[in-house]
Amino acid sequence: MNYKETLYFIAKCLTISLEAKNRQEIEKQLKSTSIDWEAVVKVSTSHYIFPALYCNLKRADFLQYLPHELVSYMEYITDINRERNNQIITQAQKLNSLLLANNISPIFLKGTGNLLAGLYEDIGERMVGDIDFLVSKKEFFSTIEIFKNNSYGKEENQKKYNPRNRHYIKLVKKGHIAAVEIHNEIIIEKYMDEFNYSFIQKDIQFIKGITVLSYANKLNLSIIANQINDDGFYYKTMALRNAYDVFLLSKKTNTKDAMNTLNKLRNPLNCFVAACYEVFNTIDSLEYNKTKKAASYLRDFNSQFTNPIQKKRKSYNIIKRILIILYKFITIKAYRVWLFNVLTDKDWYKKKSVRNKKVKSPNNPRLLHK
Repeated sequence: MNYKETLYFIAKCLTISLEAKNRQEIEKQLKSTSIDWEAVVKVSTSHYIFPALYCNLKRADFLQYLPHELVSYMEYITDINRERNNQIITQAQKLNSLLLANNISPIFLKGTGNLLAGLYEDIGERMVGDIDFLVSKKEFFSTIEIFKNNSYGKEENQKKYNPRNRHYIKLVKKGHIAAVEIHNEIIIEKYMDEFNYSFIQKDIQFIKGITVLSYANKLNLSIIANQINDDGFYYKTMALRNAYDVFLLSKKTNTKDAMNTLNKLRNPLNCFVAACYEVFNTIDSLEYNKTKKAASYLRDFNSQFTNPIQKKRKSYNIIKRILIILYKFITIKAYRVWLFNVLTDKDWYKKKSVRNKKVKSPNNPRLLHK
């Protein structure tokens, strides 16, 4: 199995709990084809959907087709992840109570928000890194102070807060499993006027005393996190963890209607759904707007499997980022102060050097749950 075949196989496996057609096709493939399980493990772990793959195969009673040792390993990892998520839910509930006591209502985002909303049949499915939540700009700094006054502090080796960032630096507390990211924005500056606190606050959900996004905006943010914030739209890449969330959310809300609430963001979101529609094997709930731009995007998306263009795009993107930094340095005083403090901090260079030498390890839960 090459990379594309492996990716598409895993993607279809993620849908078999809800899609009968894909369930039948995967069972036939498992019975008649030699699956490269080493490749499946490598790709599914790199996309942070290894537990989700296990849960879906288990629900379909397909574990009988897998090597026994692999099943045991998948079960072990999923059990660890489930316990971690239980602790994350408890931690999120506590910090929600803390902020409500101070008249601040946090809006929980991304993986934690989905766990709290009960999106997953098994909470062990979703690999979650940090607890992300959003507050209004006027509550942002007071929220930070509340956390600092409750024994939350900076992670070791973390750089200074950049005032142009969407969130404050990660805050951690001894004895608590997850770092916390306090957001006052949820998207890069180019689109902040379209997808922001005011926009999503209009139709938030309240679930057992906790505030989360509407299903439509959960779907939109799942795409935005990959397509916009992580440059997926530029590189024509897909993160299956985000795609799986989009698939599940497409069962809760109309995908086209969700995307069509936006203007500048509509095309990047539509292109991601077009790729999901193809990778997940033409699922009705992932129908997209069949535009010329979407067709062009799909051609580029598929060409990367046989004709990689990532290096050229990456070099261009580095140049683009440097120009943006220079522009901010010239035009924004707060950014100049932050950059000056970073560049004159000797410890920052030492920490950066150490980070560059580090190798990702499967035993590091912070890397596993990025």
